[in-house]
This record gives sequence, structure tokens and C-alpha cells, in this order.
Amino acid sequence: MSTAPVKINKRARIKARRSTVQALYQYFLTGKDVADVIAEFESDKHTLAKTDVDYFKHLLRGTIKSNDELDAQISKLLDRPVDELDAIERAILHIGCYELQHHIEIPWRVVVNESIELAKLFGAEESHKYINGILDKVARELRSTEINGNR
Repeated sequence: MSTAPVKINKRARIKARRSTVQALYQYFLTGKDVADVIAEFESDKHTLAKTDVDYFKHLLRGTIKSNDELDAQISKLLDRPVDELDAIERAILHIGCYELQHHIEIPWRVVVNESIELAKLFGAEESHKYINGILDKVARELRSTEINGNR
């Protein structure tokens, strides 16, 4: 008996990442408990409409739980201390690093490209270039076999 692969709604995943950036931003600025942040997002029907809510919760909980590990992962690649990063950039880098580490089913290029798009949407004017540079290095460290296999 074989199991059919689960069909992923790409748009719902994109919306989940967008909501996770906003939720992480809120978390970084307020320090609220993750359950409270999720409850606030769930209380607004429009915020999570057409969003992969399970993936949103998974990403948010996972990135917050791995906060110190993710900071350590990116800090060695930054040109400044992690605590000087813009909260949006930090949120996007955390999501990208988390997906690169824990979701090998998502191709590395997809993770990096989605992060670039998030930076274009939420970040400062040139932040997408910064995000790209950092996540490219993280991907080369974590997914070298996948990257080298694509050449």
C-alpha cells in the first residue's frame, strides 16, 4: 500500500510565511508568549484567510523554540551583532534558516527565493540583497550535497 504525496498549496504556504514574518516581528518587539501571538492572529478572520494555518503555527513555534540556535547560525555571517539586525530582517533570516535546517523536502532555492520575496515585501529597500547573501551561505553550509547535485 503506497501513500500518495501530500499536495501542497503553494499560495497558502506563501501566506503562512508572510504571517510568520509579521508574528515573529511582533514577538521580537513585545516578547509575548507564542500562544498569545497565535491567538491574536487567529482572532482576525482576514489575517489568516487562505493561509496554511498549520504551517504558520509550525514555523512560528519552531523558529521561536530555535531562536538561540538560529541566531548562532546567522551571527557568524553578519556584518553586525544579531541584536542590531532589523526585526524584519531577523524574522526572515530565522524563517529561511529554519526551513533550510528542518524542511529538506523544500528545495534550497525555493527557501532562499521565498525569503528574498519576503524581504522585498516587508524589508528595507536593499534588504533582499542582504538576506540573499546570508541565506546563500547558510544553504551552502547546510545543503551542500543538494547544491552540488544541482550543478
